[in-house]
Amino acid sequence: MAKHGAAAALLIASLLVAAALAAGADVRRPLNARFAVNRGATRVSVEKKQDVAVVPKLSCSKVHGVQAGETCFAVAQAAGLTQDVFLGFNPNINCEKVFVGQWVCLAATSA
Repeated sequence: MAKHGAAAALLIASLLVAAALAAGADVRRPLNARFAVNRGATRVSVEKKQDVAVVPKLSCSKVHGVQAGETCFAVAQAAGLTQDVFLGFNPNINCEKVFVGQWVCLAATSA
């Protein structure tokens, strides 16, 4: 029975989205929203978070080309950075796939 309730809630939510799209509404969920479905499957809500921190845009002022055998941790440690600071300077880096010659940021200033 519980599976039918969840399936019904999903079907209703899908129909609501389809109807909104047909009416030309912008139904994209904001990135800082939380989607919630209660277990009784009687309501669906989207709650917008109010406490979103604004991160200043950074401009890299010192770079390093990754050498053979280096890892994110080794590069950060050699530069005197914590792992969190290093990743803050390099938000799009995949530390599991760092390659030789890849440029990483070691120092940054807010733009």
